[in-house]
Amino acid sequence: MNPITTKSKEFTEHYCGTLSDYVTAIAWSPDGKTLAATSAAGEVVLWNDGELVTLQTGNSTSVDCVAFSPDGKFLAVGGQDGQVKIWQNTELIATLENAPAWVDKLAWSQANNQLAFSLGRYVQVWNADTREVVVTLNFDNSSVLGIDWRRDGQYLAIGGYKGVKIWDSQNWDQEPYLLDMQSVSVAMAWSPDGKFLASGNMDRSVAVLEWNNTDPWVMRGFPGKIRNLAWSEAKTQLGAPILATSSVEGIVVWEKLEDESLGWEARVLTNHVDIITAIAFAPNSFLLASAASDGWLCLWNKAKQVSQVLTGVSAGYSSLAWHPQGKFLAAGGDKGELLIWSKVTKGQGFGRS
Repeated sequence: MNPITTKSKEFTEHYCGTLSDYVTAIAWSPDGKTLAATSAAGEVVLWNDGELVTLQTGNSTSVDCVAFSPDGKFLAVGGQDGQVKIWQNTELIATLENAPAWVDKLAWSQANNQLAFSLGRYVQVWNADTREVVVTLNFDNSSVLGIDWRRDGQYLAIGGYKGVKIWDSQNWDQEPYLLDMQSVSVAMAWSPDGKFLASGNMDRSVAVLEWNNTDPWVMRGFPGKIRNLAWSEAKTQLGAPILATSSVEGIVVWEKLEDESLGWEARVLTNHVDIITAIAFAPNSFLLASAASDGWLCLWNKAKQVSQVLTGVSAGYSSLAWHPQGKFLAAGGDKGELLIWSKVTKGQGFGRS
């Protein structure tokens, strides 16, 4: 519970700016040249090598989610007013009106320019190339609390009350596969290799489904609901990714065991003293970042021990995002701070190529 770190710094502050309110979401473009950020005041801004470009000024209506398309051509945001707005470069090309529904979840397919976004108990999929809604999916059990495409774009997972439903994007009319549970799926994510789907739940459990295996592993014993999940792109010697989960101020890292009956081995990480708001692995690495309401952003070397603590917000951290090549780490603050740290390496430039 102490922010004392090793002497050598892995990351150093690169940029510090401020939006007018709580930073709700941030996302890097696939080429890593641009960072998008949104705020509770309704701002949408782009950071590019030290310069901030405002796509939308604050209108006192929160913008809650932001994502770039896989080819980097399109930027989508959704928010409290029910609008989904899509920009191509800095030109607003579409505004999808969905009021009174509140759009707080959206995700692009990594295989094509299809955008899935939440509308209460429904999810719509919109195609940026044809600019048409492809399908409307009825989650039915509750409001949608999570959306994630498998990286190959074939499956779309949607989470909420009583579990996760998984649709086949090649056949939307087919009944979805159901990862059934008696609780609420609060956080949910596919592993980067597409082999596993994890669900963090309200009943203080984590379920991990191995695709094409109908019997999920269920891990229990957390102090509270599971707020965040993160998979590593890097794999262990066994050939499986690592799963990190956060509950209240603690993190549990799960490593798959060779013995299928034993499932996953837990490692508990403690340093934060307030609720963790975001966790993420650096690309192709076991370096884990965790941001929390205590105003600390902790870097966990090999997802085991704290190697550096990054500060700079006046209250807490709200969000974080790794640069696609791991060169930078960005974070948003409760008071509107937008911070970017750069990896300390000799002769590093911003990487315009």
